[in-house]
Amino acid sequence: MNLRSAILLASLAAATLAGAPASAEPDKLRGEQGEARREAQAGNIMRSGEIEAKILPQMRDAEYLGFAYDSTARAYRLKFIKDGRVTYVDVDARTGRIIGRSR
Repeated sequence: MNLRSAILLASLAAATLAGAPASAEPDKLRGEQGEARREAQAGNIMRSGEIEAKILPQMRDAEYLGFAYDSTARAYRLKFIKDGRVTYVDVDARTGRIIGRSR
């Protein structure tokens, strides 16, 4: 392989790698979190920040670990830990009402 071919091959490889994240972006938005974003933008559910603002003060003694969205149930599941025990708080994404707790 001569120098010109090597440079051309390296350029093509770099261009392919540079374009990979852009083509992967739509796949990332197809998941549950992308669905939550679309539903919130459409006004069908509350935004995660609104849910957190409502629920976190009720769990003041526990450390907040994050949330997940379930598009089928249209619910957020917030995860907390206190004294080594994990608690999940399920919240209706449309109303912000707690619909369940589990430990």
